[in-house]
Amino acid sequence: MRRIFAVVAALALTGCSAGTSTGPQTHEVTLVTHDSFAVKPEVLEEFQKSSGITVKQIASGDAGELTNKLVLTKANPIGDVAFGVDSTFASRALSEGVFAEYASPEASKGAQRYKADDTNRLQAVDVGDVCLNIDPAKLGGVEPTSYEDLVDPKFKDMLVVENPATSSPGLAFLLGTIAKFGENGWQEYWTKLKANGVKVVSGWEEAYNQEFSATKGTRPIVVSYASSPSAEGGKTKAVLGTCYRQVEYAGVLAGAKNSADAQKVLDFLLGEKFQAQVAEQMYVYPSREGVALPESWAKDAPLPTNPQSLPADKVKDNREAWVEQWRKLVQG
Repeated sequence: MRRIFAVVAALALTGCSAGTSTGPQTHEVTLVTHDSFAVKPEVLEEFQKSSGITVKQIASGDAGELTNKLVLTKANPIGDVAFGVDSTFASRALSEGVFAEYASPEASKGAQRYKADDTNRLQAVDVGDVCLNIDPAKLGGVEPTSYEDLVDPKFKDMLVVENPATSSPGLAFLLGTIAKFGENGWQEYWTKLKANGVKVVSGWEEAYNQEFSATKGTRPIVVSYASSPSAEGGKTKAVLGTCYRQVEYAGVLAGAKNSADAQKVLDFLLGEKFQAQVAEQMYVYPSREGVALPESWAKDAPLPTNPQSLPADKVKDNREAWVEQWRKLVQG
């Protein structure tokens, strides 16, 4: 999906071995995630000691790649529980029967606000709104505040976006423009963006870390996250008038070999201790209510109050057609 400020590439913590008399028998749960999953080792170690569960992580690309892999392997799941399918891809995972129903008791503490549907197959772990980010130092005091500003000639050749066919934030930005301009107006908007020199790259990593002027590039406007400025010490800004609500979910995989322990891992992801470190570790907002955010976030990364959104069923029914229309308009 998304920002890669902190990454855990592989995780397999072992505790007491089965057969010792000094602790609980250890069971292994395979957690399939996107590449940006991160957790404080001490938080996971505490969970393992108290539950007797060893968590083995498999990183599987961004949210789109993760969803695709889960769909392709649903007959023989590659894990027991998955985290990182987001709201732009949730409808596909649900329609393909990737996840099993499980009503976590922890979901009532806030996750229910962002539920994907009424089946309890996906539980919201975090919120990470996709917004334009800008580099004020390169803009000379002339900053965009809306989608409409991006087609103004004064911002020509300044914007870099991710391809919605290959990138979760790219898809979220496209959906934001559809929500803003309507099903009969977004195509004209993108035609104007193209004429104004928008650059399209494959994914967030390339857009943010190679093309954005606040890092290594030359373009001072990029599609990223509302929380991204918190990682830049306030040197960048999120344009809160251009945000699209993106929620990341976790669920027990249908056909999981260890579904009982997978449910406990899902409870852990929604629990207070994991949620308390989500902002610091993954630069997203926890789904659980009442979790304190880092002090700097109030200034550098406030949660957008009125983001764009589209109904999940509309996204499900139109996503492929919209992406194909976008491809023809922007890429020819």
